[in-house]
Amino acid sequence: MTALPKSVRELLRQSGFQVGMPRIAQAFVSTDGTERYLVTCPDGETVETVWMPNGDDGELGDGSDAAADEEVKEPGAPRRASETWVSRRATICVSSQVGCAVNCQFCLTAKLGMKRNLTAGEIAGQVAAVLNRHQVRVGRDRINLVFMGMGEPFLNYDNFMAAVHLLVECMGIPESRMTVSTSGILPGIERFAKEKLRPKLALSLNAPNDGIRENIMPITRKWKIEDLLAALREVPLRPRERMTFEYVLLGGVNDSLQNARELSALLRNSGLPAKVNLIVWNPGPDIPYRMPKPEDVAAFQQHLIASGVPAFLRRPRGRDIYAACGQLKRTME
Repeated sequence: MTALPKSVRELLRQSGFQVGMPRIAQAFVSTDGTERYLVTCPDGETVETVWMPNGDDGELGDGSDAAADEEVKEPGAPRRASETWVSRRATICVSSQVGCAVNCQFCLTAKLGMKRNLTAGEIAGQVAAVLNRHQVRVGRDRINLVFMGMGEPFLNYDNFMAAVHLLVECMGIPESRMTVSTSGILPGIERFAKEKLRPKLALSLNAPNDGIRENIMPITRKWKIEDLLAALREVPLRPRERMTFEYVLLGGVNDSLQNARELSALLRNSGLPAKVNLIVWNPGPDIPYRMPKPEDVAAFQQHLIASGVPAFLRRPRGRDIYAACGQLKRTME
């Protein structure tokens, strides 16, 4: 900022302000083109950010501009929720905290525990660093952001929302191309419903009832599913937009046909225009779960679709470099 007098710059420095991009300390490249970055914070802590060329199909069917503009079916394929789509986009997965306090039992990030919140600049800075690395032309290239990296955004609510304003007002990325995922922090959802500038919202549900959910996501014992659904009904949706529910399929835990029946009934009775993103669990060391069988995944998805609940299978991206959903743990190999 050489336009400012040196004395002012020195005063800013002494006050703790820093100007500059976060440094990408290490980059890991997957065979599928996904890139995972270890991004260094000013205090030496590191967080992870992921670049996914062509995305992971997470926006399919949510009724947003991101879905409408960028979903292109394969030649000859019918436009149905059960079909494979090809997307003309890139998605950046952004972290909001160093570590995570939610302690989901199936997630590697939980092994880190909670270190600290990221500042608004550190959250938005991840995006800026990745955009620069790939020479993205904001406003011309189609870029989607998902706040689904390390941390729970609604446990760092003020900094997360300040970062959203930076990204929209200063960097020109529309909030309609952003999705924030929450494990179900009820006070955060209630605050979010009142925001005028608001990304799309996804609830990490992962179970059709409170019993299963509390076993795999202990923090959720504070707030029952019905309370979360009531809060979600207060979140204004854009025209044609659907509320996204994320569902990590764990073999033998929540992937049975009975679980699918219960989930479809829950969402049909919720009063929400809902869609489900099914995520096949991504394995990690010392995590006591197994991947579901492909035939169980297919049966689960087909039941939801047949019962009138749009269901899409999110593509795993970067499993071989620990970049997939639930795998972010600052792995150095």
